[in-house]
Amino acid sequence: MKKFTTLHRFIHWLIAVAMLVLFTTGFLRMYWMSKKTITAAISAELTKNNVQLPQESVVGIAKSIINPMFDWHLNFAYVLVFAYILRIIYLLAKGVRYPNPFSKSSTGKEKLQGTVYSIFYILLTVQIITGFALMWELASEQALERAEQIHKFAVYWMPVFVLLHFAGITVAELTNKKGIASKMIGGE
Repeated sequence: MKKFTTLHRFIHWLIAVAMLVLFTTGFLRMYWMSKKTITAAISAELTKNNVQLPQESVVGIAKSIINPMFDWHLNFAYVLVFAYILRIIYLLAKGVRYPNPFSKSSTGKEKLQGTVYSIFYILLTVQIITGFALMWELASEQALERAEQIHKFAVYWMPVFVLLHFAGITVAELTNKKGIASKMIGGE
């Protein structure tokens, strides 16, 4: 079985950590810690205590609460882009390939593996492009709304990829590639 180089493992885990932080911060910002949710909570508490504040102030307070989380999201977006570019360069330089899902000689398992990785790289590219389009407001309001929808759609598939990835590792460990997990973790 092949041995994973230190650089290969570093890139793999850098992408994994970046994706985890991005998914967590993005998910929190969409739901429990969205500007709308935080603003509503602040407004409810102010009303309960008979305190009057202009809506702009309430929104400003909400933004000051969620902006540090957005900063983490942006910083790890840059980490992901760096790791993604590094991964592509590394794969091309080392000649590392995942199975071709369209090859007639590929087994069913290899076709599935190749398809999953192809979808992963396509969706990751879509996430990067739409994320930066949103951050830099590179289009009209309507186009940005569509970009946000696409960004979220691509994000929702990442947990599916992670589950398939772990399922593949489990199958490999139980069949012909025993030790692949420890090789990716410790290189041994």
